Amino acid sequence: MGAIFEHPIRVYWEDTDAGGIVFYANYLKFFERARTEWLRSLGIGQHALRETTGGMFVVSETTVKYHRPAKLDDCLRVTATLAESGRASLVIAQQAWLGDTLLCEGTIRIGWVDATTMKPARIPSSVLERLT
Repeated sequence: MGAIFEHPIRVYWEDTDAGGIVFYANYLKFFERARTEWLRSLGIGQHALRETTGGMFVVSETTVKYHRPAKLDDCLRVTATLAESGRASLVIAQQAWLGDTLLCEGTIRIGWVDATTMKPARIPSSVLERLT
């Protein structure tokens, strides 16, 4: 649906487990960083967004499939692309690559909530216009 955004991420010691490979949950951190930088590249800073609209995105659902492990010092390419767009939530398709090898892929649903009440709300049209 949308253009593919790419963000480089180096694997550090803190990202690995006792076996020397990236701990499975850290891929969600890598995906979060790429999503945040994708939004920033579109002129949507998370802090400023909350201040100007009174709302914010929160993760409501994830699916992740692991294919191959990443290791210490690997330089990954983590992608984000808009897969689905609704009035109150978005689905972002994400992947982590090492060169031409797909390591991990998943989808992340982010919902829009009122920052004070944390109740679901509609994504402001000004934000949707930047995303689609």
